[in-house]
Amino acid sequence: MKKLENSKVLVIGGSGFIGGFVVSELLKHNVSEVIIYDNFARGKSDNIVESLKDPRCSVYPFGGDVREIDILDTAMKGVDYVFHLAAMWLLHCKDYPRTAFDVNIAGTFNVLEACVKNNVKKLISSSSASVYGDALEVPMTESHPFNNKNFYGATKIAGEAMATAFNDRYGLEVVSLRYMNVYGPGQDQHAVYSGVVPIMLNKIEAGEQPVINGDGSQAYDFVYVEDVAKANICALESDIKTGNYNVGTEVQTTIKELCDTILDLKNSQLKVKYVPYSADDSRALVQNRIGSRQKAEKELGFLYNDSLREGLQKLIDWRKSVGIDKA
Repeated sequence: MKKLENSKVLVIGGSGFIGGFVVSELLKHNVSEVIIYDNFARGKSDNIVESLKDPRCSVYPFGGDVREIDILDTAMKGVDYVFHLAAMWLLHCKDYPRTAFDVNIAGTFNVLEACVKNNVKKLISSSSASVYGDALEVPMTESHPFNNKNFYGATKIAGEAMATAFNDRYGLEVVSLRYMNVYGPGQDQHAVYSGVVPIMLNKIEAGEQPVINGDGSQAYDFVYVEDVAKANICALESDIKTGNYNVGTEVQTTIKELCDTILDLKNSQLKVKYVPYSADDSRALVQNRIGSRQKAEKELGFLYNDSLREGLQKLIDWRKSVGIDKA
């Protein structure tokens, strides 16, 4: 791990679900400093409490919003590498598209611009499998067309396109990572905009029937959060100067299979309840999303470690340890 040796790293969105794991992963290396830049809109101090015990790690004290150009620029002074994980999420973007533009598109431009201004050596930026929309073929390779129809995916497509342009125009090294369905500890378990895994776990824990929209045949690629953090490190340490990469397992799991696995791990006898999608549910548009892992494996040296069953067990153990689930 040569690049990270004695380096100063800024993690934008470092107190978030994935960001918190990137921070703790970085601290396993011989870095000189890890600075967390976060406005805590979605991030939680719980996600970084362990990392902050390390004297090399700190929260930037003067702000943490990607819309604050001057503060962002100052935070990047003397920084070698940047990880950009700050964003508004899928359903949030659907409800507040104007703010989604300001945070995800203009905010990403601000990050790119500050990286160039401060001679940052490399930026690893978080994109999403949302750019693909519904799969035309599976597994989806990185050359799969952009079939996206929602605001969130549109912001991620714009972010990737600007990253490419900044590389071409200024020579900024920037790699964008297209995450599949990420789950694990630290993900908000009770948010309005929560993922499918926490929603199912909450229902089962409460003794309520887990609810599946549609017939449960919709399939996704679930990847454990710690693996996603490791992919970020692999992307940084690689010799790749620019490009877009899937981060997933290439394993297809239907929502019904996911639910059955969780019921089994929770030793639950509850039966699944199937309900139709509501008319305006943007999730209904995506029925099949599995990413090819070949390019990331070959060029970044990234391969996932945790199977879905292993990752879900870790998540359930964590929920018990923090008192969300009964031990």
